[in-house]
Amino acid sequence: MNMPKFNMNWIYFLVIATLLTLYFTNEGNTVQTSPTVETSYTDFQGYMDKGYVSRLVVNKTDGTVKMYVKPENIRDVFKKGANQVGTDPFVSIEIGSLEKFETFVEQKRAEEKFSGKVAYETDRGGFLSNLFWSVFPFLLIIGIWVLLMRRMGGGGMGSGMGGIFNVGKSRAKMYEKGGELGITFKDVAGQAGAKQEIQEIVEFLKNPQKYTDLGGKIPKGALLVGPPGTGKTLLAKAVAGEAGVPFFSMSGSDFVEMFVGVGASRVRDLFSQAKEKSPCIIFIDEIDAVGRARSKNPAMGGNDERENTLNALLTEMDGFGTNSGVIILAATNRADMLDSALLRAGRFDRQIHVDLPDLNERKEVFQVHLKPIKIDETVDIDFLARQTPGFSGADIANVCNEAALIAARHDSPTVGKQDFLDAVDRIIGGLEKKTKVMTEAEKKSIAIHEAGHATISWFTEYANPLVKVSIVPRGQALGAAWYLPEERVLQTKEAMLDEMCSLLGGRAAEELFIGHISTGAMNDLERTTKQAYGMVAYAGMSEQLPNLCYYNNAEYQFQRPYSETTAKIMDDEVLKMVNEQYNRAKQILTEHKDGHAQLAQLLIEREVIFAEDVERIFGKRPWTSRSEELLEAQMRADAERMAEERAKQLEAENKQLETKEENQSE
Repeated sequence: MNMPKFNMNWIYFLVIATLLTLYFTNEGNTVQTSPTVETSYTDFQGYMDKGYVSRLVVNKTDGTVKMYVKPENIRDVFKKGANQVGTDPFVSIEIGSLEKFETFVEQKRAEEKFSGKVAYETDRGGFLSNLFWSVFPFLLIIGIWVLLMRRMGGGGMGSGMGGIFNVGKSRAKMYEKGGELGITFKDVAGQAGAKQEIQEIVEFLKNPQKYTDLGGKIPKGALLVGPPGTGKTLLAKAVAGEAGVPFFSMSGSDFVEMFVGVGASRVRDLFSQAKEKSPCIIFIDEIDAVGRARSKNPAMGGNDERENTLNALLTEMDGFGTNSGVIILAATNRADMLDSALLRAGRFDRQIHVDLPDLNERKEVFQVHLKPIKIDETVDIDFLARQTPGFSGADIANVCNEAALIAARHDSPTVGKQDFLDAVDRIIGGLEKKTKVMTEAEKKSIAIHEAGHATISWFTEYANPLVKVSIVPRGQALGAAWYLPEERVLQTKEAMLDEMCSLLGGRAAEELFIGHISTGAMNDLERTTKQAYGMVAYAGMSEQLPNLCYYNNAEYQFQRPYSETTAKIMDDEVLKMVNEQYNRAKQILTEHKDGHAQLAQLLIEREVIFAEDVERIFGKRPWTSRSEELLEAQMRADAERMAEERAKQLEAENKQLETKEENQSE
């Protein structure tokens, strides 16, 4: 039958129409044809004495009385005729006490001055008010119930009444073909090792016979581990795009719910759908939300929902059932928190480390993110890669975007080298606060402090090469020094001590050349103390505790892995190490106090100085590293480029003058 499809709008229309009909019908029934006149209780007593009252209606709710007037006395009360006020008009009176009113009425009845009826009524409000208080509680209960059903169902009106039955359903987004994401390995810059490992999974999905003929089996799972922003999720999307198989994507938090058993049910439903679509890939982002080690879980309850979900996940990944053709990819930056049963071979056969990009990988990342940006000839990708040590792929993307915003703010048609340097400074140090008010004494103190850092780093062998020094406030810092660190795989004790000495140079300069110390060195002292404790407690680099490491990875452990005596030795060693480097910093500053004073004065005048300014004051640095050689080469190239541009500009100006003189002579 071609019946019209049911629509909820019909119900809404019928309900509204019924309410309007009842409203207007009720109003029509209660329209008063006679006017209501209010009078005092004294006048009411007079009307009763004169015998004008035909009947009384008492309202117990608001304490009022309707006094209906006899037809022959209408003109005496209303001063109008019956044709003007109606045939049954009444007067409204407010009474104080109902008992006294009833006594008064009975008295007049005994005196035969009133013989009518006395009726009582209770004011229940209008129709809409009655309807509201009758229906509203039920509507409120129904609304709360529908809201809970939607929340449990995880959807909007589409889930409808079936929402309660969809609580245990998987929330994974399924892509029938991974290529729908539009991401391949070409979009992932760097991470050559991670891509090589994970590409075998793609090749197995494309050509499984190549491996099965030799007796090999597909890896059941691969865990992507690395710091935030290194491209773990991007790699998973690239796998889906390359493999061209169904791809299920969800977050670890999607399994966790307030109802016990829901997470485990969603795990089972997810793997059930995946088996139907096999071969396919399941990607679980931030798996530490459900895969936390059970012994490390702070919940003390015996029936924890997260543990139930983890148990279901462990069973589905490698239990008695079969999951042929289903590959699980997961990503986390907290692998140390995961349960050991989840990490064993047979569940996650591979742990693929996605580390921060090195110099060459940062160049590749810059090349990817610079494609949509209009850059000019001054931008050198090699120089930018050296200026961003320790940056993740997400940080580099942020640098490129920030540089474009800075160039647009300056109304520049292209993005130049200086825009990128400003963007790096903005991300590392924060926004410049040129309007921050400082006294001359504070400015001098900051200049002496930063000049101390620059001087110590210039005369220590393993300190990072200096790039520039600034006393312009940025973020929470009142001044800063920028370095170009070498990317060393191993750190020696001498290099770490030189870094500590450089950090303490600011405080030492304040004490030597100002005569008092300030809170400006708080961050330097914090970093120095942490580094000293790391050298003593973890790296075994102290005299009293050599070759010992007290690193403890166990979380929620309330006992230190060493005694109180050892803790006292650690404190003494740290104090000794820091004091030695502080005295060393003061000695270096004393030897070069004239150069330090010139550097501080230059900072006060210009606010920002560069490595060439420091070299002009102190001479060439005694130790030259590979980074410094590259930096000097870049500076020479910049100087040559600027000289060439200036020569071209002078030549163009000379030609314009010659042309102008020729025109004038003609």
